Amino acid sequence: MLHLLYILAFTTLAFIAVRNLIRSLLTVGMESQRYNSHSAGGFRSADSRNYQNIHPELLDESGNVLKEPLLVMRSLSVQDARTQLDNLYQSSPGSSEETRDDS
Repeated sequence: MLHLLYILAFTTLAFIAVRNLIRSLLTVGMESQRYNSHSAGGFRSADSRNYQNIHPELLDESGNVLKEPLLVMRSLSVQDARTQLDNLYQSSPGSSEETRDDS
C-alpha cells in the first residue's frame, strides 16, 4: 500500500515540475519575443538607447563607464619569477643572510 502511495506522490510531483518547467519556458519565450519586437526594424528610439543595464564593476566612482582595458595579462620569465620570490623571501621577518641558500 505504501508503495502505491509513494508512486502516486512521485508521479504527481513529477507532473507538477514538468508543468512548471513548460510554463516557465513559454513565459521566457513570450518575453523575449516581446523585447525583440520592440527593437526590430533596425532602429532604436532614444529612450532604449540611453537605458542600458551595466554591471556596477564596469563603472568608476562617479558612475561613468570605464574606458581602460579590463584584463591585462603579463607573462614573466622563470628568472624574473625566481628573483621576485627570492626578494620576497629575503624581506620576510624570519630570514637572515646566513640561512640563505643560493642554488
